[in-house]
Amino acid sequence: MPITSSAHKALHASENKRVFNLRRKSAIEKQLKEFRKLVATKNKTEATKLVPTIYQALDKAVKTHYLKANTASRTKSRVMAALKKLM
Repeated sequence: MPITSSAHKALHASENKRVFNLRRKSAIEKQLKEFRKLVATKNKTEATKLVPTIYQALDKAVKTHYLKANTASRTKSRVMAALKKLM
């Protein structure tokens, strides 16, 4: 347990950030899972509609330093490659 008041505040801030990051991570993973499911069922129109939301989530994660830029770029590239295979 933290002893000083500033350490106590830091503990609360850390917990809040952890919860926020877990929510962001699960949201991105949920979108990617949905996209992969649509690609597997060859649902081109729905998969195409989902791409901008995936891009937006990844860009926001990079902007807030949740993901590294290269990780987001690699994920975007894989999403587009999977989409191009459908077409």
